[in-house]
Amino acid sequence: MVKKTVKKAAAKPAAKKTVKKTAVKKAVLKKPAKYIYSFGAGRAEGNGKMKELLGGKGANLAEMAGLLKLPVPPGFTITTEVCTYYWNHDRSYPKTLKADVEANLKKIERETKKVFGSEKNPLLVSVRSGARASMPGMMETILNIGLTEETIPGMIAKTGDARFVYDAYRRLIMMYSDVVMEKAAGIEPKDGEGIRKILDGMLGDLKAKLGVTDDTHIPAEELKKLCAEFKKTVKKVLKKDFPDNPMEQLWGAIGAVFASWNGKRAIAYRNIENIPHDWGTAVNVQTMVFGNMGDTSATGVAFTRNPGNGDSHFYGEYLINAQGEDVVAGIRTPSPMNKWSANAHSAHLPTLEKVMPKVYKELDAIQKKLEKHFHDMLDIEFTIEDQKLWMLQCRVGKRNGTAAVQMALDMVKERLISKEEAVLRVTPAQLGELLLPAIDPKAEAGVKPIAQGLPAGPGGACGEIVFNSADAIKLQETGKKAILVREETNPEDIEGMRAAAGILTQRGGMTSHAALVARGWGKCCIVGCGELEINLEAKTVSMGGKTFKEGDSLTLNGTKGYVYDGALKMLAAGEGNKNLMHFLALCDKVRTLKVRANADTEEDAINARKFGAEGIGLFRIEHMFYGKNSEKPLFILRKMILSGNEAERKAAVEELFPYMKKEIKATMKAMAGYGVTVRLMDPPLHEFVPTLPEKQAELAKALGITMAVFKERAAGLHEVNPMMGHRGIRLGVTYPEITEMQSRAIFESAAELIKEGVKAEPEVMIPLTCDVNEIITQKKLIRAAYDEVVAKTKVKKLHFSVGTMIEIPRAAVLAYEVAQEADFFSFGTNDLTQMTFGFSRDDIGSFLPEYLKQGILEADPFQTLDQRGVGMLIEHAVTEGRDAKPNLKVGICGEHGGDPASVEFCHREGFTYVSCSAFRVPIARLAAAQAAAKDVLAYKRK
Repeated sequence: MVKKTVKKAAAKPAAKKTVKKTAVKKAVLKKPAKYIYSFGAGRAEGNGKMKELLGGKGANLAEMAGLLKLPVPPGFTITTEVCTYYWNHDRSYPKTLKADVEANLKKIERETKKVFGSEKNPLLVSVRSGARASMPGMMETILNIGLTEETIPGMIAKTGDARFVYDAYRRLIMMYSDVVMEKAAGIEPKDGEGIRKILDGMLGDLKAKLGVTDDTHIPAEELKKLCAEFKKTVKKVLKKDFPDNPMEQLWGAIGAVFASWNGKRAIAYRNIENIPHDWGTAVNVQTMVFGNMGDTSATGVAFTRNPGNGDSHFYGEYLINAQGEDVVAGIRTPSPMNKWSANAHSAHLPTLEKVMPKVYKELDAIQKKLEKHFHDMLDIEFTIEDQKLWMLQCRVGKRNGTAAVQMALDMVKERLISKEEAVLRVTPAQLGELLLPAIDPKAEAGVKPIAQGLPAGPGGACGEIVFNSADAIKLQETGKKAILVREETNPEDIEGMRAAAGILTQRGGMTSHAALVARGWGKCCIVGCGELEINLEAKTVSMGGKTFKEGDSLTLNGTKGYVYDGALKMLAAGEGNKNLMHFLALCDKVRTLKVRANADTEEDAINARKFGAEGIGLFRIEHMFYGKNSEKPLFILRKMILSGNEAERKAAVEELFPYMKKEIKATMKAMAGYGVTVRLMDPPLHEFVPTLPEKQAELAKALGITMAVFKERAAGLHEVNPMMGHRGIRLGVTYPEITEMQSRAIFESAAELIKEGVKAEPEVMIPLTCDVNEIITQKKLIRAAYDEVVAKTKVKKLHFSVGTMIEIPRAAVLAYEVAQEADFFSFGTNDLTQMTFGFSRDDIGSFLPEYLKQGILEADPFQTLDQRGVGMLIEHAVTEGRDAKPNLKVGICGEHGGDPASVEFCHREGFTYVSCSAFRVPIARLAAAQAAAKDVLAYKRK
């Protein structure tokens, strides 16, 4: 009997008796809550660090106006706390908010020398959303608030431009009726019957009647008539008058922005981006400045670096005589900021640098100042009103994976950021984009594109044409890939865009909605493909002299903007990407946690090394019985399983030995001296019993038994609950010759490699341990095999280690005992999760989705480690194990080893390594580096 060493818990000291004192509470006068922060005219009440309260937009407006003294139109931010109050109190506001809004409007009036609602000198404002995390296009914006029948004459008198005023008014009617009167009111019209679609149709009809293509060519009188028709239509469709009172417009807009936080598309986007639903949005009320006041005015969106490829030059687009919605909607083709912003569609258009050189020079200086201040690539929105530049927004810019990696590497070289900051600049999802499929250059070289657009999203995509989001989702659910073809995307398309393999739009520039969202997701996307002729009713699209129908195949090259007919051959992920290798080398300098791979064949091991694996954390020895070249060893294994006595079984074991040694040796050799953890056979034996009659007959013949005997032996292997049955270490306990043979195969492989000059230090892993005595019995067999091999091969130095896989809760609880007989722990978190939760991994599909939907569980515990439950067991096991053996090596070999949140947990718990599938090794290297970088930066901040 083995003597057990149990670690005893230290006795807790007796609690001291305390006398409870009752203190007299002093009356504390609470300061009233501050719900509004103003900014503008070179001052601000907030700053850039207040994103939780002011949202990203409000915080950065405060930073630009107050600290950086940039030209920001005066305004104020209503905090995210009001949004939370709004939703918790039946869409109502704190009692003091009305007075606060009015007081802050007075501040704007003093700074602008205009009056909100004045007939002679009216102040107009915009109302915009602003969550702490960027959600482009997901919530609402309303411009030109304050324009009414009474204030219009005053605006015309001040500007001398009736056309401009009525253009602004028709925009207000279109936005307000859509956002406030329809969406915020909970009205859900049928597709194509919404008020915005109806009003857009009326605008299109007017342009057709006048024979013009651009809104800017509609004369003032026609716009005035159109506004009147718009208001009649709004009343007819929505059964309410368009409000002609400035304050009613303002409060309607504020409420609509708060309401949009829980709009369908905003919720869908937050689900995709893992943004908490309880954050809420701020509301920014800001003085209107106008880019649609003629040819000396403009509006634009710019980036301090190219968000599509990471190029370090200033990049952006602008439109003369336009408002901001025109740029992102993609209705007009925007012009380039400079020569670096030009593309195939805009190269012939004049740059802002040439059209307004003075303004461009000022804007260029501001973008450099902003990047130097924020130490990151920024997305900038600006308006030029009669040659005067105004900054409307800056935020950390969305970028695709290619650009994120390029920028991180460049900024380290420029000494703008540290290597720790650089690894935190690239998300695991962005790094994954560099591992995305691409079109095989050989296949692409042999065909001509049928159309070309703007390259808005990276990589390649191949799939079937669909024309709406619902069909993209349906196709994805069937396991097929969709190419979503649209005239232009809008925020309502968000879920379909996510489901599609690629996106192709007829209209839109590099700063349009489709481009911004696709870039943020690393989705293959081509925009502004003007050659497309889309017929939504017939569900056809024509390009390159051919008409394609729904279901036909297209291939997109999102890096170049090319569209190809049919399905081209795709390349494997990450091939030949030098930036990827350089960035991962940077990650390796930062991380402390080793990264291994789960690999079962020589081919797997070679791939793992290509991805930077530093060893194999899980070599599943039984995988030699699956797939390529497995037929012969599988047949021998089946003979072993169905043997009638020990002699037959041992004969079959010896017959299997050379096949097993061959697989182990080839894999060890491929790892070139890196550690290889070989897990002894684990699965239930009945899994290998043939089910096909002809295979059963062949096996019975080889064993020299009748079919009746065969079926009797096969039935004897049946188990009610095989996952908790005769598997893992239990096979070695009942059939010691299996453990002995596997051990010999491992040690002979290592000995032969050492003689060939290849370093080999095998790590033997005993699976499914529940008690230290199991390990002791198996170690005797392993040691005996080692001694036999050393004597046979005469190898002087053959280092090895024996550890165990912790996948049963009892083993984790008794880790102090287990560690005394184990050289390493490897946490098999797939089974450990299964046994801790009592969930069958293969049967969770019937209930887990509902658990996630209802919020019973925050995440699928088989995808990301359950740190509260399973994590507590692991933490206990690591602490106890290292108390018993301070140098105990600790790893994880479940697929959690490639999940970034789980990798961070392993770093925090002091693991030696994580191990995951080869493809996820780069992600694990990044996640390990990010965990270490957070520690370094936190220490520096102290």
